[in-house]
This record gives sequence, C-alpha cells and structure tokens, in this order.
Amino acid sequence: MNKFIKFYFLGIGGIGMSALARYFRAKGFQVAGYDRTETKLTSELQAEGIEISFIEEVEQIPFVYTKAENTLVILTPAIPENHPQLIYFKENNFSILKRAEVLGKITRQSKGICIAGTHGKTTTSTITAHLLYQSRVSCSAFLGGIANNYNTNLLISKESNLVVIEADEYDRSFHQLSPYMAVITSADPDHLDIYKNATAFRESFEHFTSLIRPGGALIMRKGIDIVPQLQKGVKLYTYSMDEGGDFSAENIRSEKGEIRFDFVTPTDRINDVRLGVPVRINVENSVAAMAMAWLNGVSSEEIRTGISSFSGIYRRFNTVYKSNDIVYMDDYAHHPSELKASISSIRNLYPEKKITGIFQPHLYTRTRDFASEFANALSQLDELILLDIYPARELPIDGVSSDLILNEVKLQNKVRCSNENLLALLKDKKMEVLVTFGAGDIDKMVPKIKDLLKSQAVLKNNSEDITQVSNIL
Repeated sequence: MNKFIKFYFLGIGGIGMSALARYFRAKGFQVAGYDRTETKLTSELQAEGIEISFIEEVEQIPFVYTKAENTLVILTPAIPENHPQLIYFKENNFSILKRAEVLGKITRQSKGICIAGTHGKTTTSTITAHLLYQSRVSCSAFLGGIANNYNTNLLISKESNLVVIEADEYDRSFHQLSPYMAVITSADPDHLDIYKNATAFRESFEHFTSLIRPGGALIMRKGIDIVPQLQKGVKLYTYSMDEGGDFSAENIRSEKGEIRFDFVTPTDRINDVRLGVPVRINVENSVAAMAMAWLNGVSSEEIRTGISSFSGIYRRFNTVYKSNDIVYMDDYAHHPSELKASISSIRNLYPEKKITGIFQPHLYTRTRDFASEFANALSQLDELILLDIYPARELPIDGVSSDLILNEVKLQNKVRCSNENLLALLKDKKMEVLVTFGAGDIDKMVPKIKDLLKSQAVLKNNSEDITQVSNIL
C-alpha cells in the first residue's frame, strides 16, 4: 500500500470502513468515499474533513481520485457487483481491496490482536483495546463500535506495535488476517447465506486459528465446538465466566448496582474487580479481554483500573432514558444467542419489572434460518413489539417475513408493527422497562422514542402539579 497517497472507500459509512478511513486520514492521506445513506457516523466523518457522496453515479467521484496509479479503492462486501462506481474502478484498472485485505496487510506489519466470534467480539475487542490503551503497554485499535470512553472506533498509538482488530467472519473476511494473538468468544452458526451449513461455518473458524503466528496465542471460550488448528509454537488458553479454564471469574456478586468479581489467571488472581458497565453478560467478555491484556504485560493494577473505568459502547446495552416510571435501553443484539444473553441480563437487573422489547430482525436469510431460535429468545420478554425485517444487502425472499418469528413466540402480549406506526403504538402502552434490539436502522428510532418518553413524563408531572394546585384551591 506504500505507493498510494489517496484512498477511496465504497461503503465508507460502515463501522469497520469508517475506522479505516479515519486511520488513513490520521496518517495524512487524502480520503473520500461513497455510502448509500447519510448517518450520524457519515456526518462525523465529513466534519473531520472526509468528502462523502451519497449518489452512486460515476460523476460523483471527486476528480482527484480518478488516477489509478496513486489511488487505492477499498471495498465493503455490502457493495453489489453492479455498482456504477465499482464498475468504473474495475474498467479503469484501479487497485481494489476489500476492507479485510487492508486489515490483513496492517496485521502483517504489526502485532495483530484479533477478536473473533459470532457474538461478543465487539464488546470484547473494545474492552481489550481500552485495557491496553490506558496502560503503559498501549495499542492501536480498529473497533466494531463507538467506544464511549473515546467517542470513536479508532485508536492510534505511536508507541505500541500492538493493534486490536475485530475479526469479522462474514464472507470469511477474517481469513485475510495474520494474528499475533486471537480470541474466539463464540462460534454459533450464522451467515448461512454464505456458509450454507454449520459444518462449513465451524471449519471457517478452525482455519482462522491456523493463521495465528508462531509465538502467539489463542484464547478460546471454554466449550466452543471447534478444534483449533494451531501452528507449532502457538499457545492455547481457555476462558469462561464461571466455568473454570485458564482464565475465569470467581466470587461474582451484585451489590448496590455494581458487579464485582475475582479474576483468576494461570498463576495469580486479581481480587475484587469492579465492572464499569454493570451487566452480567460483560463479565465473560471482560475475562477474555483481561486475559489478553494480562498476556501482553498489562499490570494487575492497570487491569483493575481499566475494567472499572470502561464506560461501554454505543448501542451495546446503553441506558437511553431513565425516570421514576420507566427505563429505556438500546442494544445492538441481532443474533438469537445475543438476544437471549441480553434479555437475561436485563431480567437480572430488573427482576420485578415488566420488560417490553422492540425487535427489528436483520436480514431475510438470518430470519429464515433462525426463526425458531429468535422466537425462543424473544419469548423471555413480557411483551414483544416485532418490526419488519431490515434487508441490508439482501433482496426479499418469498415467504420470509417477521411473521415467521412472531408465530412461534410464546407470549400473549405480542404484536407486529411497522416503523412508521411504532411511536403511535408506544403512546398508549404502560411500560416499566423498554428495550430496542437490532442491527438495522432501528437506531434512527431511538431518539424519537426517547423524546416520546420524556414528553410523556413532562405531561404526567404537569398533570400531577395541576392536581396538587386544584386540591389546594
């Protein structure tokens, strides 16, 4: 990549693509790109000086990016083959690399710490990056979410050769990486539109383990159904929340809204660690991240400080609004296992309260392949509002709709609703804990729901005030 001085991104608004765009911009290169929709993230990129077009015609490509000899085009798998700008770049012999290929080149030039897994990888990679970055070890990081501690998905260190990367299994992207160390948080089958069956999915993770460089290590969640194919000289460690392994948590306890535990390593123990984001699901993710930090020389005190100061990730178990009457949370969960774990954590936080969930399924193929599993997870709620499927990169599939899930949900209080009618539906509901789930465009509804709840609280308070005045009179 040394010969390129300009970088053009097709799909620049994606969480992984935007981190790369910021990386090259921070290195002093010219950066621009295209995306289909304008979002909060694309607006932030534009504010940072990155030129973005939301129209796919070739004429929208800035002139300075039309020279093949000094421009690298970086592509997300979501861009279709018939995209006009992609066709132009191919016909004019531009160098075109997928995002994963670029990350792979970066891992070969550094010590890549690659976090893989069907679920848990974004939280685990962000906690890992935070533990390293705030310590004397330091790191750079390409994250799959916006870290609340830094309000960005990119960290750059001038002192450290470590780089934390979220290893994406979609389209076998993580096969492009050359990890120094890796974590596998989970390997529940997903993306069966690509892999076709669970066996191929598992084999893909096994191949990923074979890419870890000699002298490195694999930290794998205990009980995952894969057989690591490690090169000679690669160490294998296991971890769990409270089921043993080389790294685990013991003495987990919830006290006054806090979660504390003891972190156990192969040789020592860090007692009474306080979890910065007090959600039980984060104990397991933190154990994996702390294990990686420990193996890379972060001290016990730095680990303790880092875990307690970690403040979460945008759209990962965020509390959006809280009053005396209602708690509103938002979570990115979009796989059945994620949903099950997230709802269980919410139930643990609010065991006596009614939990209303709004879920937007993501992808027709995922809905088709896991409808029963989604229904089983969502049946843990007290009430379900099910939105239409967000298609992302896919075209509709005959017979596949949200009803596949709804029909199997074992709740009396369940309803299917469109995005357009959601606010009207919520106006008349009595809710105690409300949670939005999904990876599509449901995040656009979050501020609207928050405003609705705040306005209802104001009306209620005003009503109470009027009643009090009336009684006095």
